[in-house]
Amino acid sequence: MRTHPTDIITAMRGLFDAFEPLCENKQGLQALSAIASNRGRWRDAHKLFQGIRQQTLAAEKKGDELRLAQYAFEEICAKTLYNLSGAPAPFDPDSAFWVIPLATQFGAKLGLTHPAQVSSLLEM
Repeated sequence: MRTHPTDIITAMRGLFDAFEPLCENKQGLQALSAIASNRGRWRDAHKLFQGIRQQTLAAEKKGDELRLAQYAFEEICAKTLYNLSGAPAPFDPDSAFWVIPLATQFGAKLGLTHPAQVSSLLEM
């Protein structure tokens, strides 16, 4: 019998854990994991998003496709965490729905050839 995460926080933390060993730049994933692990810090995800966004802009200038995929995933996770905090001025309400698709794209850039390597939610 397969077991799956029962909430978005557990699912995201599983993604962070899966990706971290495969990445050179682990800081964003580690920061997201720390914020996700502490409900009282979810509002901090807004500031983290801003930092990741700056990295995204730099990666765009360089044409670094791997970093762009990583930062797109990290940005959507930061947006989702901030929205879950209930703080004012949330990001787009559909942010949480983009976590898995962007994780799959990032995983493909890292060489993960099957979506189930990214998340057990994608096992068939």
